[in-house]
Amino acid sequence: MAAERIYLDWNATAPLLPCARDAMLEALAMPGNPSSVHAEGRAARAIVEKARRSVAALVGAEPAHVTFTASATEAANHVLSPVYKMGKASISIGALYVSAIEHPAVRAGGRFAADSVTSLPVTRSGVIDLEALSDALARHDVAKGLPLVAIMLVNNETGIVQPIREASAIVKKFGGLLVVDAVQAVARLPVSIAELGADFLILSAHKLGGPKGVGALVSRGETLMPEPLVRGGGQEKGHRAGTENLGAIVGFGAAAAHMADGLSARSASMAELRDGAEAAMLAVAPDTVIYGRDVERVGNTCFFHLPGLKAETGQIAFDLEGIALSAGSACSSGKVGASHVLTAMGEDAATGALRLSLGPQTTEAEMERFVATFAKIAARRRMAGQAA
Repeated sequence: MAAERIYLDWNATAPLLPCARDAMLEALAMPGNPSSVHAEGRAARAIVEKARRSVAALVGAEPAHVTFTASATEAANHVLSPVYKMGKASISIGALYVSAIEHPAVRAGGRFAADSVTSLPVTRSGVIDLEALSDALARHDVAKGLPLVAIMLVNNETGIVQPIREASAIVKKFGGLLVVDAVQAVARLPVSIAELGADFLILSAHKLGGPKGVGALVSRGETLMPEPLVRGGGQEKGHRAGTENLGAIVGFGAAAAHMADGLSARSASMAELRDGAEAAMLAVAPDTVIYGRDVERVGNTCFFHLPGLKAETGQIAFDLEGIALSAGSACSSGKVGASHVLTAMGEDAATGALRLSLGPQTTEAEMERFVATFAKIAARRRMAGQAA
C-alpha cells in the first residue's frame, strides 16, 4: 500500500480551510447581488462587509480601506500605477522602485513603462540594501512625480523577512509611497499596516486557507488611491468595478478570521519543525546550503540546495516518494529554472534550489519522513558522484 502523500508546498497555496469552504457554500446559495437594495441584496452585502472586517483585522486596518480584487496579482497591477487620485485631482508618480527579489507580479512593474522601473539590490543575505534604497531615492527626479517603492515583507522563496519599518522611514524621508507585498507574511507573522509604515498592502486569500481567485489591496487611508485598473460600475467604492465574487470574498473572510487566532503558537510550532528538519539535513549532508539561516526568516520556510542536484531533478525525486515541495515560486507557469532571488543574492542559481514550506497541519511524522527521503536522495547523489 502506497504511503499517504505529504504536502510541503504551503507557500504555493494552502489547502482550503473547512470553515472557508462552509462559508462559501452558504454564500453561493444566496441569490442576491451585493449592489441590490432589496432584502436579498442587503443580505449579500452584509456578508461581504463581514468578510471585509475580518480581512482588515488581520492586518490592523480599517474595513473601509480594504478593496477586494480577483488576486494578489491584480492588486499589484492596481497599486503599481503612475497615476493616483486624491479626490478628483490626479497625482503623478514619477518612477517605481522594486527590490530585486520581488514576486513576478511586482517585478513586472504593473502599469509603469519599463524605463520607469528601477530594481533595488539586496545583500548576499537576501535582505534589501537600505543604503542603495536611500541612494536611489536621493537621485529621484521629483519634478516627474513622487517615487513609489515596492518591497515584500516576506520573500516567497527564502522566507526572509525584510526590514520594512526601516525602509519605510527612508521612503517617507524622500516623500515617497511604500507598497508592501504581505502575501507570505499574513497568518505567519503579526502584521500591522500602521506599524510597518506601509501605504498599501497586497494580500492573497489562498495563501492562508481561503479560496484561489481572490485577493485584496489594503490602504492606510482613503484620501490617496491609485487610478482604477478595472473600470465599470461603482463597486468597491469605485476602486474595482465588477460584481463582487461573493463566495470567494466570504471564504477569504472566514479564513482570515480563523487564522487570526493562535498565530504565535502556530508560528512557533512550524519553526520548531522546520529547524529540526534543517539540523537533520545538515547532519546527513553537511554541504547542504540553506539560504537565509543567518537572518530573520518566517518560521515555515526552508529554501535549500544540495550541491550536485538540480532543482528539477530533486523536485521529481521527492514527488515520486510522495512528497510535494517546489523549486522556488509556483507563479512562473510551472517552469523550473534559475531563481531570480538567488541571482539577486549573488548565488549560483544555475541548478536552482528546493523550497519546503510547512503549514499548521504539518506533523512531526511528516517532517521525519521528509528527512528520511532527503537522506535517501543525498545518498544517491553521493553514489552518482563516486561512480563518475
